[in-house]
Amino acid sequence: MALESILMLHFAILLLCFCTGIFHVAESTALSIVSDKEALMSLKSQINMEMSNPLSTWDQDSSSPCNWTGVVCNRNGQRVIGLDLSGLRLSGSISPYLGNLSFLRSLQMQNNQLTGNLPEQLGNLFRLRSLNVSFNSLTGAIPSNISQCKELRVLDLMQNRMTGGIPEEIGQLKELQVLNLARNQLFGPFSSSLVNISTLTNLNLGTNSLDGPIPSDLSHLRNLKYLDLTINNFTGTVPASIYNMSSLVYLALASNDLWGDLPSNVGVTLPNLLGFNFCINKFTGTIPGSLHNLTRIRIIRMAHNLLHGSVPPGLGNLPDLEMYNIGYNRIFYMGGNRVYGSIPPSVGQLRGLELLDMSNEAIYGEIPPEIGQLEELQVLGLAGNLLSGKIPNSLGNLQKLNKIDLSKNELLGSIPATFKNFQNLLSMDLSNNKLNGSIPPEILHLPSLSAFLNLSRNCLTGPLPEEVGFLEGSLEHLLLARNMLSGHIPDTLGDIRGLGTLDLSLNQLNGTIPFDLKNLQALQGKAKVETTSESLKHRHRMIAYNELCLATNNFSKENLVGIGSFGSVYKGQLTEGTAVAVKVINTEATGSWKSFTAECAALRHVRHRNLVKLITTCSSIDFKNSGFLALVYEFMSNGNLEDWITGKRRTSDGEGLNVVDRLNVAIDIACAINYLHHECEAPIVHCDLKPSNILLDSDMTAKVGDFGLARLLINNSGDQPSISCTHTLKGSIGYIPPEYGFGEKPSTAGDVYSFGILLLELFTGRSPRHASFTEGLSLKKWVDINSPTNIEEVLYPELHEEGDSIDQEIQGDCLIKVMGIGLSCAADSPDNRITMRVVLHRLKAIRDALLKPDRHKNSKSLMHH
Repeated sequence: MALESILMLHFAILLLCFCTGIFHVAESTALSIVSDKEALMSLKSQINMEMSNPLSTWDQDSSSPCNWTGVVCNRNGQRVIGLDLSGLRLSGSISPYLGNLSFLRSLQMQNNQLTGNLPEQLGNLFRLRSLNVSFNSLTGAIPSNISQCKELRVLDLMQNRMTGGIPEEIGQLKELQVLNLARNQLFGPFSSSLVNISTLTNLNLGTNSLDGPIPSDLSHLRNLKYLDLTINNFTGTVPASIYNMSSLVYLALASNDLWGDLPSNVGVTLPNLLGFNFCINKFTGTIPGSLHNLTRIRIIRMAHNLLHGSVPPGLGNLPDLEMYNIGYNRIFYMGGNRVYGSIPPSVGQLRGLELLDMSNEAIYGEIPPEIGQLEELQVLGLAGNLLSGKIPNSLGNLQKLNKIDLSKNELLGSIPATFKNFQNLLSMDLSNNKLNGSIPPEILHLPSLSAFLNLSRNCLTGPLPEEVGFLEGSLEHLLLARNMLSGHIPDTLGDIRGLGTLDLSLNQLNGTIPFDLKNLQALQGKAKVETTSESLKHRHRMIAYNELCLATNNFSKENLVGIGSFGSVYKGQLTEGTAVAVKVINTEATGSWKSFTAECAALRHVRHRNLVKLITTCSSIDFKNSGFLALVYEFMSNGNLEDWITGKRRTSDGEGLNVVDRLNVAIDIACAINYLHHECEAPIVHCDLKPSNILLDSDMTAKVGDFGLARLLINNSGDQPSISCTHTLKGSIGYIPPEYGFGEKPSTAGDVYSFGILLLELFTGRSPRHASFTEGLSLKKWVDINSPTNIEEVLYPELHEEGDSIDQEIQGDCLIKVMGIGLSCAADSPDNRITMRVVLHRLKAIRDALLKPDRHKNSKSLMHH
């Protein structure tokens, strides 16, 4: 019995312990998932929610966060182990309470608009293996206690605004494989502790302000495959040990202050190399011939150094020579050195090449006919060399070519008739040679030739063919000066509606100037026809990535003038002194390629004084072998309209825009949109009209820009234009017409709505997103309620301060009419909106009434139309 009692007592104790254990486990699990949920809710509270709410599933009342967007839990649903919020366009800051997610292994928040510091509490995540917050706008220093995340394999902070030096503590991350700190504002020397991370395979420190020498013990990283130190301030020579890192697949040291000879055996000591990028330094010596023995190499870039000598043999051994740029483009670029020698015939074996540029070297000899075998070639640049002989007829086989520049050589003979095969050609420059014979009429039939035809400074004879009229509506610059052309100027020149520059000087032409030249609207307003082509040539020349780096001071923050949804805009200056605005597309952003192609397609079809002029484009790769897209525009010195409306910009005497200024701006915009809607072959819908997309030049002429969402409408069998596109919302909040929210496709009526809102904003000074517009009140309703009797209540205050310059009664009547136009444009139903043709007519009539001599006394504005 006693034994039985003892056994029962032991059983009771065990049962109590077991139950207590279950209770504690359950309690611990409940507390853990609750604390994880609270940490996530803290993050949500610091995220700004606008129109869309990507975190709508994050509900405080739900028992578990495991089904929330982006949240991954362990198998039992007890702890959060992963958080993926990448690409959700989140703005706000990162909550320090994320440091409480103690089981977190992966944190992915890249491609958002997050600001603030990277919380040091993230150092508490000792289980974390991957941290990616790239492509945001985070500031501050890199937390040194990130070194406490001992299991970290990936640390990616690329494309932020982080400052300070690279913490030495990062060298304690012994499991780290990928360290990407590129495109920040880091400074100071190369952190010596990094050479202790023997597991590193990828190290990217490009586009910062790091300085000092490259450490020789970097070669201790025996597993390193990818090394990118481009666009920094590193100095000195490249340590010889770097060239012995046989594991390297990509080596990029471009755009620093490095010097010294390149080892001749670099292709032997780096046998796995696929990418070699040493552009924009001070390297001397010759091109290492051993690079041409690397049969798998894809990138060879050595432009803008002090190299000399001949192009080594063996180019034909490189069948994979390419540059990755949104797919596979194959490029060979060696411009900007003093390389000499002849072009090897083996270049014809590089069948995948799309760009061949050996401009401004000392290349001599004849153009090898084997170049005609490069069937994928789109750009051929051999300008500024010592090439002689005839232009090979085989070049006519390059049917995909869109640019050819053979200018400034010693070429002889006639222009090949085979050039008629260039069905995709946009620009041809054969100037400054010794070409003779007549202009082949066939090249004037090229349907795509729209940018530039320069045959000047040759020995061409015969008449200017009547076929020049076949370039109707396309060609922008026609330069034929300093030849021996004879006969009369053909009347068909007047058919080239888009012609902006015509230079026929110093020929032997006779007869009268054709009367139809007055129809060339693009030439109207010029004092004379241009007689020199050199300055305009650069507006359509090829431009490389490294040239844009030089133009924008390596895309420095000092040159940054704006950031948009698809990229950043930098002010720059090209080598010939032209001021430009360089719009760099964020290729990581969803839809960026579509935006780039849409903008190119739209601007290829249009030409108008009130549209921002696209000078050229750049489709290449950057120094880290990533896709690079840029649009190069004329620079608009007076910024955007939004800054003038808000008062951020004023004239030198401190004044803002008066009534006439605003009317002129409105008419400029209306002219541009009327042209897009009614005067192009197919209507073009801008899709994103708003003040920040309206730019002002030095004369305060307004020009419409940013065609990243533009759509070309194509007429079907019916009269209504149609369009094929996705049903995603097009435009910017506050300016989007209501029908787009119901899935309607972009239309000209949608642009009219956006213009109406813009017009109301221009004269009220109040944005449609103003904080006062809540609880059903909008900019449109606010103006509508006060029109016409209380119109003074909504007008921008400075418009009442015109003094005696304009009759106040007349001004009041005109402003009422302007507000009426804005309301008519912004009608809820597309069918009730007026067209831009009507808008333009009414606005001009209002300005005429306002500026009648007896009513306009002392306005500082002048009509510029």
